[in-house]
This record gives sequence, structure tokens and C-alpha cells, in this order.
Amino acid sequence: MTISRKSFLRLSGLAFFAGLARKLAGAVMPPRWGIAIDTAKCAEKEGCTKCTEACRMAHNVPLIPDARHEIRWVWKEPFERALPNQTDEYSGLRNLPVMVMCNHCDNPPCVRVCPTNATFRREDGIVAMDWHRCIGCRYCMAACPYGSRSFNWQDPRPYIQATNPDFPTRTKGVVEKCTLCVERVSDGRTPACVEACPQKALVFGNVADPSSAIRQLLGSRRHIRRKPELGTRPQVYYIV
Repeated sequence: MTISRKSFLRLSGLAFFAGLARKLAGAVMPPRWGIAIDTAKCAEKEGCTKCTEACRMAHNVPLIPDARHEIRWVWKEPFERALPNQTDEYSGLRNLPVMVMCNHCDNPPCVRVCPTNATFRREDGIVAMDWHRCIGCRYCMAACPYGSRSFNWQDPRPYIQATNPDFPTRTKGVVEKCTLCVERVSDGRTPACVEACPQKALVFGNVADPSSAIRQLLGSRRHIRRKPELGTRPQVYYIV
């Protein structure tokens, strides 16, 4: 049986597009993880630090009494300090304490300046760290416009209240920060701070999925982000 050149090209084209269609049908878009923080709910329980405590216990964050050497992953700041360029519009929230953390930006300046790739952005948007690669140059700290990173000026391990054996401790001379609980997210769990919040003020999820709880919330409530004018595109949202 013979086949003309024209027929051969036609069949080849059909086979190619059929294969492409199968690949596209099976392709799964990676998630884009983010957190929405309801500022009013977050402030309901005055003095609550459950999110901070949960993060510290899960990630061996040291509790160093000297404020100059403090290591912070998740903490609270007055609204006026956390979102300074938006205080006039939301003057009623000026002294409201709000949770702050690494913003896991879509355009993270810390990643661009890191000379060893110790800081890198994952496909799912989480700005992660490889502490073994960190040389302590602190370029990332200078580049971060949110003050979301801490430097270990001393060995942090003596200041860990109760070591979690399932998470690595850090050493002197290393930068660290919130990793959005990447180890929990990879197992299908929510971040420790989200799970620990008694007011359910934190909503974690895939902002790329229109049907996700976080997207539904962001679509129905007014929200802002820290320093949006910088173009870093933070993935931590504040419901106001």
C-alpha cells in the first residue's frame, strides 16, 4: 500500500495535534499559595500570640531575649507600621495589631540578589530557603522591603524552648524567615499559624484557583497588600 506525500503530511499533522491535545488535557496548573488575614478577626482576642507560638514550635524559632538579636518568622505590628502608605485611607485601623510575615512575593527582590541561590522561588510561588547554601552576606535582608528576615548573630539553638526533631535547626551566621510551612503544605496540610488561630482569621489556599476558599474571600471582601507600589506582588492579603 502506498501513501501520497500530501496524505502523509495530513496524517502526521493530525497525530501531532492529537498528542498535543492529550498533553494539554492532562496538564495541571501548579497552585499559587497565599494567605488572607482578616484584620478585624485577628484583633478580636487582645494579646493573642497563638500564631507566633505555633510557628516557633513547628520551626525551632529561638526565643532570644536581646531584641537586637531577635529571630522573627511571624509577628504582629501596628497597622500603621505594617501598612504605612495606606493608613490615611483606613485611619480607623491605625493602631490595630496585624500579623506580618514573609510575603512570598511573585517578584521577590531577595531572590534576585542572593549570590548562592540559598533563597529561591518555587513553582508554587513559595519563597523558600536552603540554609546550607546561605553564606550570611545579608543581601536578601537589604533587598527585602518588609523586614521579613532575621540574621543569626549567635548560635540560636540554646534559645529553642522545645526542639522539634522533624525540622532542621539553624546555625550562627545564617539568615532565616517564614517558609509558609512548605513542609506541611507539601503533605497537604495548612500552615501552622493558620491551624493555630483561634479566631479563624487566617485563610490559606490556592489563589490561582477560582473555586478556592481564599479566592472566594478575596472576591467578596475588600483587601490590601503591603507596599503594592513596589511591584513585588505580595501573596499575603489583608482583609479590611
